[in-house]
Amino acid sequence: MPQRLSVVPAYGRDYKSKKEVQEAFDANKDFTINDLFGGNDGRAVNKQDLQPGDVLNVRYKKLTQVAVITKR
Repeated sequence: MPQRLSVVPAYGRDYKSKKEVQEAFDANKDFTINDLFGGNDGRAVNKQDLQPGDVLNVRYKKLTQVAVITKR
């Protein structure tokens, strides 16, 4: 079953556009899971860790925008 995760760029990175977010995801960069009520909060995740159909809601641009990325 596909999962949906809310994440932010890891290691203090930030992106200015959805295109930059997609490029980072495709380059297998890490993102940090933000899920206060789940057991994975704070864990790093990248494209390699996900299954096809999984969806990331990525906060970027100083956390003011959201890009939705689906692993194919």
